[in-house]
Amino acid sequence: MSWTSADDLKAQVRRLWERGELLRSIVGDCDGAAPTVVPFGQEGARTSLRPGCSFPLRLAMKGPSTTELAECFQAVREWIAGMVGVPHVRIEWREFNHRVLGLQRVPQAVWLDDLDSALGMIGKRADAARFRRLLDQVGLRQPALSPWFRQRPLQALELAEECACLLAAVEWIAQHPRPGIYLRQVDIAGVHSKFIERRRGVLTEWLDLVLPVEAISADRSGSAQFAARYGFLEKPVRIRFRALDASLPILPGTALPDITLDADSFAALNLPVRRVFITENETNFLAFPPIADAIVVFGAGYGWDALSKAAWLSRCCIHYWGDIDTHGFAILDQLRSRFRHVESLLMDRATLMEHEAVWGEEPDQVVRDLPRLDHAERALFDELRDNRLRTKLRLEQEHVRFRWVEAALAAFA
Repeated sequence: MSWTSADDLKAQVRRLWERGELLRSIVGDCDGAAPTVVPFGQEGARTSLRPGCSFPLRLAMKGPSTTELAECFQAVREWIAGMVGVPHVRIEWREFNHRVLGLQRVPQAVWLDDLDSALGMIGKRADAARFRRLLDQVGLRQPALSPWFRQRPLQALELAEECACLLAAVEWIAQHPRPGIYLRQVDIAGVHSKFIERRRGVLTEWLDLVLPVEAISADRSGSAQFAARYGFLEKPVRIRFRALDASLPILPGTALPDITLDADSFAALNLPVRRVFITENETNFLAFPPIADAIVVFGAGYGWDALSKAAWLSRCCIHYWGDIDTHGFAILDQLRSRFRHVESLLMDRATLMEHEAVWGEEPDQVVRDLPRLDHAERALFDELRDNRLRTKLRLEQEHVRFRWVEAALAAFA
């Protein structure tokens, strides 16, 4: 029979728990919105900030039809016994006269009268009590975090053991807005700076609720920019480059030095170079042949902000050599957002077809349009994106034969 069973009723309540609805009821109506009830199963009507369930709560139930009462009388009796045996619920009965069986009484609705009944039905009273203790703790120390606990109650439970440390970190940063120090220098009893780094995601959400707008750099987002968002010092970005001309006055006594500088120091250089090559592969970087008035930079994927500080690069011819795949062209496109005059190197169809024996596969592809590619680059990018030559085709730059590289670079000698 397709009648609702005791297990079905518990499954409904368990899903309410898994969606956080029961715990949201504990948080209460902290933003003044009236609690609302979305009928069971109407997922699309929910939002992440719902106040939770309101009680009494009617559970969805399907019982026997009038015909089934006559044809399956014993099964109906067993089903009724099962409903009566469900703990914590209140049954609403319906009485009627059946033309064969006479006066009958069957459940027509099942109700949970309060939150405690719902929690008891699925064995979650202890978890709910722990959540209430968290709310009390937060309410006393940082009441502005209540909306977060309503939005993410299950995550709050997962973080229960770390809540005190998280609150301590939030309070320290609130008392020292935009401190201008490294995270390692934060001194909080019982809270290591590595804990702050490990919990940057949740701390970002908490700090955005607690701190004033002027203490947050809204243009910095994501865990990687946590320090910059809240005014901590960031580890300096390093730029590594090699001289390709022994006559360049970079380091005395070193013919072709391999140098690593922080971005600001690199930007302050005043090198008499005409050409700058950028490659993403370290071996290619190290093996790059000598070229007059030139340096080669070990690239940083999609991270061109540091390189863009070096205004002197604008007067150099810049050549970018990346993988021949959709991401390689996406990196080229992004680099041109900083330096429009960048030219691609060894990222052409001839190079691709010459090395068919070492073609590989790109794990995932860029499918958006890249507006800064030239006509030939766009044509090849479209072939790769549309999988016209082979699915997810990729030629990694380290697979390009060195003789082919030397022939291409001979034009710059």
